[in-house]
Amino acid sequence: MIDLHWLNTFVALSKHQHFGKTAAALHMTQPNVSLHIKQLEQTTRVKLIERNPFRLTQAGERLLKSAENTLMELQICQADLNAINELNQGTLTIAASDIISRLLLISPFQAFKKEYPGIDLSLFNTTSSQATELVKSAKADLGFVIAQKESQPLHFMELRQVKWCALGNGLERWQRLSQDPEAIIEHQPFAADEPTLILLGHDTRTRELIDLALPSLQLAKYHVMEVGSVDAQIDWAEAGFGVAIVPSFSLHSKLHLKTTITPLPHFPTTSLGYIVRQNQVLSRAIKQLLRWVDDEIQRSQ
Repeated sequence: MIDLHWLNTFVALSKHQHFGKTAAALHMTQPNVSLHIKQLEQTTRVKLIERNPFRLTQAGERLLKSAENTLMELQICQADLNAINELNQGTLTIAASDIISRLLLISPFQAFKKEYPGIDLSLFNTTSSQATELVKSAKADLGFVIAQKESQPLHFMELRQVKWCALGNGLERWQRLSQDPEAIIEHQPFAADEPTLILLGHDTRTRELIDLALPSLQLAKYHVMEVGSVDAQIDWAEAGFGVAIVPSFSLHSKLHLKTTITPLPHFPTTSLGYIVRQNQVLSRAIKQLLRWVDDEIQRSQ
């Protein structure tokens, strides 16, 4: 009989491709990692890995697919059982980006802790794309994302529309383009004295949306500063380094901005919402948390 702990160790080793790193990730000793793999190979009677250099054998590749599916199904099963039993102890894991978690989740989390003191809230502070993968794999019970692309095997519920604005001084051209979208086709590249675009990196959905919204601006020809968070965009724009294109809701708590805010009404809107697995059983605690989040969103609009 294959032990689930062996499978978990095997999947982790396949990911890290190093016994020491796998031991650290699983909070195990390296000899125990080796023992789990030895026991797994003895039980299955096939060689699963080559050690120098590390690689999975054909049998190992096949087992990896089955093991990942098995472990994910067990995680989903446990999550659903917890929900059915009206979980009042344990951990509720949320995945959300930095801007969503700080602006929309702090107050709901505070209310949640008072109502459900026995449940630990665990937060994956990550991008919307990574949050999607965490919910798919049942490593997160609930995700808050911008611009969810696909539904299966997830269910997406919109909480609010996301509109865009440009933050920074010297936005005359941005104002003209936002008022007359046909002018985008005819405009010439920015001169040297025109503002730098301050954008998030390419590994975020927000940046994907900006690139799609401005195809004719040919961003590669402009001065572009890439930063890691919306807060950093705002700080650099405030410091006079250029123009930041940010979701409008990210500015609702910024009361003392010194730079110009220019709405971009012709940018395509997108959605901010939450994701869960399709057919996932939602516990009373999750439903209550979602109500508090919705209340917070209504207050911020």
